[in-house]
Amino acid sequence: MSDSELRAIIDALIEKEGLPQNYATTVEQTILPLIEHIVSLRNAKNRTIVLGIHGAQGTGKSTLALFLTRLLYDHYQCPTVSISLDDLYLTRAERGALAERVHPLFMTRGVPGTHDLELGEQVIDKLRMAGPCDRTRIPAFDKSRDDRVPPNEWPVFEGRAEVVLVEGWCLGALPEDDKALAAPLNTLEAAEDPLGIWRRYVNECLKGEYQAFFNELDSLIMLKAPSMSRVLEWRTLQEHKLAEKTARAPNEGAPAQAVQELRIMSDQEVARFIMHYERVTRSCLRELPDRADVLIEVSDDHSLSRPIFRTQS
Repeated sequence: MSDSELRAIIDALIEKEGLPQNYATTVEQTILPLIEHIVSLRNAKNRTIVLGIHGAQGTGKSTLALFLTRLLYDHYQCPTVSISLDDLYLTRAERGALAERVHPLFMTRGVPGTHDLELGEQVIDKLRMAGPCDRTRIPAFDKSRDDRVPPNEWPVFEGRAEVVLVEGWCLGALPEDDKALAAPLNTLEAAEDPLGIWRRYVNECLKGEYQAFFNELDSLIMLKAPSMSRVLEWRTLQEHKLAEKTARAPNEGAPAQAVQELRIMSDQEVARFIMHYERVTRSCLRELPDRADVLIEVSDDHSLSRPIFRTQS
């Protein structure tokens, strides 16, 4: 594929995603060097590689994964699939059972303990081992309804993937020292988890199955938000966009009952929602930059820095 054809793909993606034209600069200075890193790693390993993309809410993980997937597939002829940790959330019924068994706060999706990591591992294994004609269903979660999409509606990937991208807000997170859990971090923890049962369970999950899942990554990319306040601002903006999108649903032929079931949060609800994520997010902002294989700073205006590649020991 020629440079002009590559530019045409980039321009088409920018237009389709409604991104500003200057995102082409981000592609050139951030995404193309990342692709070189991925292709080099794939060639060195000579097998399917699994890459993690870590970033707090609103940092642009999904957009980055989309561009990486399309450009690797179309320009480098490297079959690539993207999986979001969000699409591995437990169903509402499963989270309800966890909330009854352990703590009511587990009804809210997001924190470690609310994902089906076994499902994620099964899907990745299938993608690694698939033959040319095999079809692998990729899990999907509908955030507007706060529940997993029925399996028969999941998107399908055909053949074997050479690159699997896994993106998620807590990807690569480490558990905290148990002593750090004693004092509540915010009003949610103080009012709704005064005994620390919920946050200790989250921390125990990070010590066990989540570390095992993260250890399967061949490389970890971090999109580092500038601050926790920006994370709240960006997540609120995401909910506004979701509300605008679903408001158009009746005109697009969606059943009235389905529209009524949509779950859109107010700004106050988003602020409370982010408190569930705050402890792990702050920990990652503090310590993950020194561990990530690739560090990308996200500025206040959402622009991405050039990648900083950690020297391998």
